[in-house]
Amino acid sequence: MTVGFDPPPDPGRIFLDTSLRYLVAEYPAKIDGALALLGPDDAWWRPVPGTNSIGHLIRHLSGNVRQWVVHGIGGAPDRRDRASEFGAPPEPLEEVRGRLASALEDAGRVVAALTPDELTRPRSIQGLETTVGEALYHVVEHFSMHTGQILWIAKARTGRDLGFYEVDEAGKVVDTHW
Repeated sequence: MTVGFDPPPDPGRIFLDTSLRYLVAEYPAKIDGALALLGPDDAWWRPVPGTNSIGHLIRHLSGNVRQWVVHGIGGAPDRRDRASEFGAPPEPLEEVRGRLASALEDAGRVVAALTPDELTRPRSIQGLETTVGEALYHVVEHFSMHTGQILWIAKARTGRDLGFYEVDEAGKVVDTHW
C-alpha cells in the first residue's frame, strides 16, 4: 500500500468536466456580459444582409445544443427547427436567452451524468455517425465559435473592450470577470 499517492486524473473525466464548465458556465457568462452592454436594437443588428445577429446566433446555439446533446447524447426527442433559428422575425431577447438557458440546463444534466466509458459510444446525429465524445467536442467548439461572433458584434456595437480579462504589464492574465 502506497501512502499519500493520488491516482492520475482520468482524461475522460477531465474532458467531461471541462466541457460542462465551458458549456454551462464560461461561454454563457461571456454572452450575458456582452448582452448587458447592449441595447434592444443591437441584438438583431447585422453588419450586412445575409449575416447573423446576436439574436439569431443565440437561437442557433439553443437548437444545436438541444439537438446534439439533449437529443443526440441524452436521447430526448429531436424537435429542432433549424430554419427558424435564422428565419423567424426578431423577438424579445429575454425570450431567446431564456430558451438558451433552458437548453443549457438540460444539456448540463446530460453531460453531468456521463461517465468516461460512454465517450466512445456511437450516436447518429443530423444523419452523421459519431460518438458521444465527438458529439460533445463538436458542441463545445461550435458554441465557442459563435460565442466569439457574439462578442465581436458586442464590441463592434459598443466600441468597448468587454472586460473579461485583467492583464498585467507583462501580458499575464491576473483575473477573469466571468
